[in-house]
Amino acid sequence: MNCLVTGGAGFIGSNLVDCLVNKGNKVIVIDNESALENEKFYWNDKAQNYKYDICDYNLIKPLFSNVDIVFHLAAESRIQVAIQNPTRTINVNCLGTGNVMLASKVSHVKKVIYSSTSAYYGIKNNVPNKEDMPRDCLNPYSVTKVAGEDIVLMYNKLYDIDTLIFRYFNVYGERQPTKGQYAPVVGLFQKMKAQGLDMTVVGDGKARRDYTHVSDVVRANVLAANLDFTCNGEIINIGTGVNCSILELVDIIGGSYKHIPARKGEAKETLADITKAKKILNWKPKVKLEDWIKSH
Repeated sequence: MNCLVTGGAGFIGSNLVDCLVNKGNKVIVIDNESALENEKFYWNDKAQNYKYDICDYNLIKPLFSNVDIVFHLAAESRIQVAIQNPTRTINVNCLGTGNVMLASKVSHVKKVIYSSTSAYYGIKNNVPNKEDMPRDCLNPYSVTKVAGEDIVLMYNKLYDIDTLIFRYFNVYGERQPTKGQYAPVVGLFQKMKAQGLDMTVVGDGKARRDYTHVSDVVRANVLAANLDFTCNGEIINIGTGVNCSILELVDIIGGSYKHIPARKGEAKETLADITKAKKILNWKPKVKLEDWIKSH
């Protein structure tokens, strides 16, 4: 297949690009290297790489020509960063997604797979989180990512572009960002321990998260790309169906920790119902958090 991956030099995107290239696909990568929490960016030299911004429609549009499938991962993806700079978050996650969908439409792309977030579920919904629950967006990140879902679904309904939306639960694993205090917690805690620092537990440490390994996320994308039927705007959770608290995570990693103040705009608990992923994709998670941490 001819594939295009936005955000393809970042954490999840670069893992996906490597997998697609290894399977013999032709891959175009767009990434503007704007993610502040990334220690580095990972460009696959067997892909066609473009350091472009998805907010620049005229720049990215020619790259969509003759593309079969678009994996749209580029985003402003940190909750606290989004709270500090909502305008940039709106630009990237809404305007950027609109540009990706318009370029896909005019180029007759067969399928767009959009990476969304479990932040959709907020605090009002009970766990486990199911795809048909109402939205409860607590911050600019979740508001804009879910607006991106609406844009993708609108293109599906109005212009007949086949689309599929994934809602990822906390993703960790190889190449995870570790820079700054708002980096994803698994990699951040591992880095703190390695540097002899106290791990920083936000609030009471009882917040629970469903931690999903990046290889499982990549596999879900590849399975979705190869479906022989139209997805028609399907929305699918990608998680493990198991969660653990921040204090339990600290215990798994081992080492000293300290409490820091609670943060605004973050859910107390996430837990994926993965019934649809199992049914539609024949997918289930393979990597367990505790096993991975103990081997890293």
